[in-house]
Amino acid sequence: MNLLVSAGEASGEYYAAALVEALRRRHPDWLFFGASGDRLQQAGVRPVIDSSKLAVVGLAEVVTHLPGIYGEFRRLVAAARDERPDLAILVDNQAFHARVARALHAQGIPVVQLIAPQAWAWREGRVKPMREHLRQLLCIFPFEESWFRERGVPTTFIGHPLARRIQDWRNSHPPAEPPSRPLIALLPGSRRGEIARHLPILRDAVAILHKSLPDARFVISTTSAVGSHFFDNQIPSPSIQVVVDQTWEVLSSADLALAASGTVTTEAALFGTPTVAFYRVSDLSWTLGRHLVRAPFFTMVNLIAGTQAIPELIQSQATGANLAREALRLLTDAPARQAQAAQLARVSQLLATDHDPMEKAADAIDSLLLKPAHA
Repeated sequence: MNLLVSAGEASGEYYAAALVEALRRRHPDWLFFGASGDRLQQAGVRPVIDSSKLAVVGLAEVVTHLPGIYGEFRRLVAAARDERPDLAILVDNQAFHARVARALHAQGIPVVQLIAPQAWAWREGRVKPMREHLRQLLCIFPFEESWFRERGVPTTFIGHPLARRIQDWRNSHPPAEPPSRPLIALLPGSRRGEIARHLPILRDAVAILHKSLPDARFVISTTSAVGSHFFDNQIPSPSIQVVVDQTWEVLSSADLALAASGTVTTEAALFGTPTVAFYRVSDLSWTLGRHLVRAPFFTMVNLIAGTQAIPELIQSQATGANLAREALRLLTDAPARQAQAAQLARVSQLLATDHDPMEKAADAIDSLLLKPAHA
């Protein structure tokens, strides 16, 4: 079998790589190509385009990158036309992959999507093309399966991959000695654009927190795709340390996380790390997009919990002063900290499954590719 795999950002690539690894354990002779970054290439996916070029956030920001993104789209679709994969697996990045799915469907290539778009929160119109172009949608949040099935999309809840993987990681990593000084994790995002928007907010928060917590340590965790050099001359050294590809190590030891809303807030919840979430886009993107969102919360942890389990400071509320205020509240107010801990434990329980989510996803791929052949 020859499969096309496409992921458009760091978190999506993480899930895609885990699925490819599960499939390769079952089928060592299968081949994979597509839109991949370092992690997918390590998993055995031959790159046709670099997925990091697709990682753009914000309506206004996307406009300036459209020519480049369209060029990558054409290259990927052309490669599919030349190589005729038996199946395509598209992961996250709905804006890009909705168009890829339509083009592949037109070529007669079955399409599976891993990670559901947040159509339940905004732009429900995206469901119709999914119903037409997808053979299977594999979702990782429990409330999504019934929502998409009710709208005619063949959907399977596989469980959240992070729940199993973080549990395995914690079982193999004995708890570290509690740090002698308060440790605060700074998690500005996985894309350079969002990091650049968030760093000034975090710098302001650190300056305020230093006054109340002079002994505190502040650690930024970033990815190898971004690299530590990106932060050169952008942070007040040595008050903030930068580490690469050590997010779980940092979260497991941190007294608190200041986290950009995204996958990392779910990771923090699974570690039980007290968290304050924040996020900013450009003012133009906020003006264009804020009226489209119907969900009661912006942060996935709160959506899963059905209540504001963690503070979320979005756009104009995302300031250094507000971050510092919420951080100090969680660090000094024991009842508030305990209440959040209870909510994070409930979120972890909702995401846990008895099986490995990626093995269940691989089962779904096998059923599409192998059972018709046996029949």
